[in-house]
Amino acid sequence: MCNQKNLQDKQTLASDASLFPETKMKIKWICGLLLASLSAVPLSSQAAERLNVLCAADNDWCELMRNSFESETGVQVSMVRKSAGEIFAQIRAEAGNPKTDIWWAGTGDPHLQAAAAGYTEVYKSPQLDKLQPWAQKQAEIAGYRTVGVYAGLLGIGYNPEVLKRNNAPAPKCWKDLLTPAYRGEIQIPNPNSSGTAYAAIATLVQLQGEAEAFAFMKKMNDNVNQYTKSGSAPAKALARGEIGVGITFQHDLLKETVAGFPVEVVSPCEGTGYEVGSMSIVKGAKNMASAKRFYEFALRADVQSLAVKANAFQVPSNKAATIPPRAPRLETVKTINYDFAKYGSEETRKRLLKRWDDEIFSLPR
Repeated sequence: MCNQKNLQDKQTLASDASLFPETKMKIKWICGLLLASLSAVPLSSQAAERLNVLCAADNDWCELMRNSFESETGVQVSMVRKSAGEIFAQIRAEAGNPKTDIWWAGTGDPHLQAAAAGYTEVYKSPQLDKLQPWAQKQAEIAGYRTVGVYAGLLGIGYNPEVLKRNNAPAPKCWKDLLTPAYRGEIQIPNPNSSGTAYAAIATLVQLQGEAEAFAFMKKMNDNVNQYTKSGSAPAKALARGEIGVGITFQHDLLKETVAGFPVEVVSPCEGTGYEVGSMSIVKGAKNMASAKRFYEFALRADVQSLAVKANAFQVPSNKAATIPPRAPRLETVKTINYDFAKYGSEETRKRLLKRWDDEIFSLPR
């Protein structure tokens, strides 16, 4: 391999009086050409732009975003897909020496918690006024350390074939999840790893009151077959016919329906919560310029309109983006007045997760 030191050694050799004159001249000529070519290569071309992304959307959408951004910009993207709760834990653990530049997607509550703890960067996009009010409000609550990129409704899914085999009725409301016929048939994510599950706990607490919500979850535990690591896992289990009922976001359930699986989607009759999927730049990001470039890319209407190619049915935050025709809309469903500031705080999250671990997860199933 040729380098400056090797070339210097060859030049020294070329000056040795013991060599034939024509040999010395040839070596000097070759070294001169190589040195000139090395000095002509700009440093910027030797190190391509890079970006490290943690993605909390479904894997197909993560890959679509990575491939589209790389194709448009030439930036080399390293992207890892994890649940929102796992990403928050990683960013917190790496706060002293961040290995991630940007966190894209996932429920907004952990993004707000990361913002409050100072793990994410203040950045106010020039595209902010192009976004839906709920996306702008998410940014305001966080002191512009995060922003909304999509919205999604929490729901109940069921597999009618499985319920028919078990002679169980279709659920219509949250209260129906206590039905004895669902014993061992319900999947819901674990809130320690899943932002989806934390949103479900926060929704039940806001609907019923904290004491009543935890009493409800204790009774529902009798019917729970598994607390999954991933927020979208219950939808996939429904599609495979492994369970009869799943609690997750409606867009994840709808993805399985569109794919042809027997999955039905329900907006609970009492009302339901919703997420503002968000995006945050990590404080101290090593590739800050590329992170801001991705941030602006992800807020564009044309980019958000690509989501349907990955069967992502969330409502985009850019007002000009195309909403997938089958996407569940906030204005057509009975929703709670979700208190994002309170339930997006680290203090509330820690307290609710500890109570869930102590009173629900510790129960036998």
